[in-house]
Amino acid sequence: MRDRTPGGRLFDAVNYAILSAVACVCILPFIYVLAVSFTSPEEVARGGLILFPREWSLAAYEYIFSTGTLTNSLLITVYVTVVGTLINLIFTTTMAYPLSRTRLRGRQGVLLGVLITMLFSGGMIPTYFVVSGLGLTNTLWSLMIPSAISAFNLIVLKNFFQQIPSEVEDSAKIDGCNDVEVFFRIALPLSGPAIATFALFYSVDHWNTFFNAVLYLNDSSKWTIQVYLREIVILAQSNIGDSSRLEEMNIQPLTIRMAVVVFATLPIMLVYPFLQKHFVKGVMLGSVKG
Repeated sequence: MRDRTPGGRLFDAVNYAILSAVACVCILPFIYVLAVSFTSPEEVARGGLILFPREWSLAAYEYIFSTGTLTNSLLITVYVTVVGTLINLIFTTTMAYPLSRTRLRGRQGVLLGVLITMLFSGGMIPTYFVVSGLGLTNTLWSLMIPSAISAFNLIVLKNFFQQIPSEVEDSAKIDGCNDVEVFFRIALPLSGPAIATFALFYSVDHWNTFFNAVLYLNDSSKWTIQVYLREIVILAQSNIGDSSRLEEMNIQPLTIRMAVVVFATLPIMLVYPFLQKHFVKGVMLGSVKG
């Protein structure tokens, strides 16, 4: 029953005030970025804090879409995100399910190896030599194969599979299913919330791929959207297209940077609501038992 005493109401009011303040701190920067990207160059040139455009303009978006640079990097990022997430889910689920079966021989040794990778990393230079030795440098596979399995996600998903009642699997085997059929017809359908959660984790990680792209990709035509975002926002290089067109359209470089930030953030924000309903349930179910 909810506490309706004066002390309880005061506690709720303080909580709401603090959470509202934290939410404003988190949301205001993005509102500013969104507002500036839709503001006319004249208003941006006048300066000041812009939270709602008084003079609307789509010039920045017309400019960045008039060049193929960002569109190409966006398509590359979408490809890496979709294919990379599929690779992550395939490798993680097919390894987590056998490790969740206590009858598997050598299970503890494999789990110990997985835990060691969580505590000790090979480091950047050895990893680079491995990727280079496999011939993956300057290919998009270098952004997906080295991170095919996350040790932390593997262990959490293994714990989730362990919570599936053994009676369900026994019933399936009585009906004639082997271990592979139990995995595809029983374990995977029952693991929808967990798989959706890890799909979100992996997809966000691939979407934000930056360091590996800088490290392994020499061809700028294969750069992801985050690398171009760094070029434009941090290095202040707004010449992603025809500079003469930029002067002709009288666009402020700040407006272009903000439009690119929105351009790079919006797609993953649109995907999140479809997976959010599974998010809390998937994480909590997988983290109850060790």
